[in-house]
Amino acid sequence: MKVVSIVKEKTKINILFDWLIHMIGYTLILILVSLIFKKTVQIDSSCYGLWGLITAIIIYLLNKTIKPILIWLTLPITGITMGLFYPFVNVIILNITDFIMGNHFNISGILMSFIVAIFISIMNILMDSLIIKPIIRKGR
Repeated sequence: MKVVSIVKEKTKINILFDWLIHMIGYTLILILVSLIFKKTVQIDSSCYGLWGLITAIIIYLLNKTIKPILIWLTLPITGITMGLFYPFVNVIILNITDFIMGNHFNISGILMSFIVAIFISIMNILMDSLIIKPIIRKGR
């Protein structure tokens, strides 16, 4: 019985750690992009880091809930274009986040949404391969 509870606690810790790392990464990417592209990506400056974190949480929640549905719905288009349509699912997620956040987070144009989506995808790949998987392997 104790072995099972230890395994469950490690799994909960891994999920919490994964979530925390992604939130920090998303927030840093959003703040960095809003500093580089000041006219096209804007985060409300009243509580700059807080609005970046809230935006990151919304993106993460949308990625876990709506993104699988969008991938399933756009599977024929993605298949026809041999995977080239897949990044546009992330663009849709970012535009939904823009709509939810109102004046606190704004992205102007599809091209800028596409660039931010590419940055987030690169960050996800780097976080998984360089940080999360090595730490989880070390914990086993």
